[in-house]
Amino acid sequence: MARYTVDEFINKTSQKDKGEGLFELETDRLLEVNLNGMIWTKMGSMVAYNGGIKFEREGMLEHGLEKFLKKAITGEGAHLMKAVGNGKLYLADEGKKVIILNLENDSIIVNGNDLLAFEPSLNYDIKMMRRVSSMMAGGMFNVKLEGTGMVAITSHYEPLTLVVTPERPVMTDPNATVAWSGNLMPDLRTDITFKTILGRGSGESFQMEFRGSGFVVVQPYEEVYFQTTTSG
Repeated sequence: MARYTVDEFINKTSQKDKGEGLFELETDRLLEVNLNGMIWTKMGSMVAYNGGIKFEREGMLEHGLEKFLKKAITGEGAHLMKAVGNGKLYLADEGKKVIILNLENDSIIVNGNDLLAFEPSLNYDIKMMRRVSSMMAGGMFNVKLEGTGMVAITSHYEPLTLVVTPERPVMTDPNATVAWSGNLMPDLRTDITFKTILGRGSGESFQMEFRGSGFVVVQPYEEVYFQTTTSG
């Protein structure tokens, strides 16, 4: 029997319906959306689709004046687009692993760079950590999602979830932090010493400190955030 034929390749890699509903993992790094209506997606994340689907960029006042002002003041924001219609939509982000979460009257905060898609039934708000933007190259913003609905987030490689308790706070590298439970309010810890100024410090000068009860998701990769600009 011949190996590595075109038919064998097509059979191995062809799309397969799993019947899991709106969001399903076509592969570990590719999200399939069985669209019948509208969802929010990260701009530039569409890799393929079929059916009658249209894409619309998020309007300036799409989520209200308050969020528009936050974006204008911070220079940051989740660059979103609407996918509207009926069909199958395939989303990915730089080959990162896709994680699907079904929120049930719950909330989660996601690093804005790691938000892939979410249902319009979820409310979202931009959260800026105090002092982070001025201390990290390119700044950092987070998106709080709350309510009932599905959200897809991404992680470089396999994520690790750490449980936070009042007795055991968790410290993380901001560049490796993907998401955390919506009830937690992390603080930024700084460890700048004379050695740091001379370039002889540990290199871990900034950490996010999580206290309370909840969880935090980290990835085995430190992302570098670049300031982005968009033309009006």
